Amino acid sequence: MVVDKQKVQQLADNLAESEIKGRSLWADARHRFLRNKAAMTGLIVLVLVLLFALFGPLLTPWNYEDIDWDALSDIRELGAPSLETKHYFGTDDLGRDLYSRVIQGTQISLMVGFIGSFIAVVVGTLYGAIAGYIGGRVDGFMMRLVDILLAIPGMFVLILLMVMFGRSIVMIFIGIGLLSWLDMSRIIRGQTLSLKQKEFIEAAVATGVRPLTIVTRHIVPNVLGIVVVYATLLVPGMIMTESFISFLGLGVQEPQTSWGALINEGAKTIQHGTLWQLLFPLGFFVVTLLSFYFIGDGLRDALDPKDR
Repeated sequence: MVVDKQKVQQLADNLAESEIKGRSLWADARHRFLRNKAAMTGLIVLVLVLLFALFGPLLTPWNYEDIDWDALSDIRELGAPSLETKHYFGTDDLGRDLYSRVIQGTQISLMVGFIGSFIAVVVGTLYGAIAGYIGGRVDGFMMRLVDILLAIPGMFVLILLMVMFGRSIVMIFIGIGLLSWLDMSRIIRGQTLSLKQKEFIEAAVATGVRPLTIVTRHIVPNVLGIVVVYATLLVPGMIMTESFISFLGLGVQEPQTSWGALINEGAKTIQHGTLWQLLFPLGFFVVTLLSFYFIGDGLRDALDPKDR
């Protein structure tokens, strides 16, 4: 029996093509995201950082605020990384275990990134969708308010909040989140202006569906792809903002710490030869930010309708 290789190949191509056409948009995006090596590398590294923040304390007997008095006798010798003393990353200039403090900094920095991004995404998405759907004078007023807020330096407002209401984790969450929704609202508003001309929106209006229901059930789900991509790119920006504030000494209060505070401490003591105090928190900071950017780029490529 003679097998026509050309027909077999054509049949295989048709099956593959039908399989791709049978996928949903989200399934197709997931398939293309999994094939992105840079995005998958970033995802794996990010998972490892999260595991380090969650389960890292189980590997050390030291707490982030415990002081090893022996390490204070000579910081240049006893403060270096050591498996014998279980100071895996060494100690800081006050004799505190740097490994535990990097874990504490990782937890706080990631919490600021995730919670701040969640606040910005929720507020910005709803604000932009409502403004774009209602339109008219309401849309003009809401967008002019956004323009006014964008004209005010966000870092200045955040520093002012820290000075007026005190340095606390909650205030950092609220301050960073409420200052980062402005760009999101403008993006969602533009998408809403195009979506509300679609047939399924006009059909919902004709059947008497309430405007708020149209926004939450029809418009928001259709801009979810953009929201997901923007959120992944927003998290590293949040972390950088918090780190900068902590670097200035206006972030979390001692004995709590974050990546920015640890980098600040390491930069101050680097002239004493304690290079590990700067390298470890800076390494986690850089690697995590790159991971988020790789994931964001991968999601953007996977959800791009031009590539489907």
